[in-house]
Amino acid sequence: MAPVPRQDERVRIDILPVAEGHVAGIAALCADLGWPSLADAATCRRVLTAPGVVARVAVTEGAVVGFGYGMSDGLVQSYLAQLAVAAPYRRRGIAKRLVKEVFDATGTQRMDLITDDETGAAPEFYRAFAHHERPGFRIYPQYTPPWGTPPVG
Repeated sequence: MAPVPRQDERVRIDILPVAEGHVAGIAALCADLGWPSLADAATCRRVLTAPGVVARVAVTEGAVVGFGYGMSDGLVQSYLAQLAVAAPYRRRGIAKRLVKEVFDATGTQRMDLITDDETGAAPEFYRAFAHHERPGFRIYPQYTPPWGTPPVG
């Protein structure tokens, strides 16, 4: 990662389409954040280059400091799958730029997302965009909830 700037120090951040040279940095950022889903570079590469995926990376001095990706039908609906910015680079407008770049690149009318951060900074961050809040679900194959087998039907 690039040298960590002071919070009041201006830093040039480029938002770019994800390229092969960014994959290891994105995987390392995910590992640092405790996100195992994309912490492996091979998995990260496969996900971020899959059909229908739009991925952007935030880079300073050649180092990855954030990324976001979404999935899209190319016209109406998109979904922001993940958004991350390294802790020393937060509160600099990077996440907002990533969301805007990913959304614009999808070419869609709307973008949905969910967050596991119910009480932290994420909900307030997303509320700063024009939005409608809706309840959501994340469904897993062969998932057994803590209370036992869910009813069928």
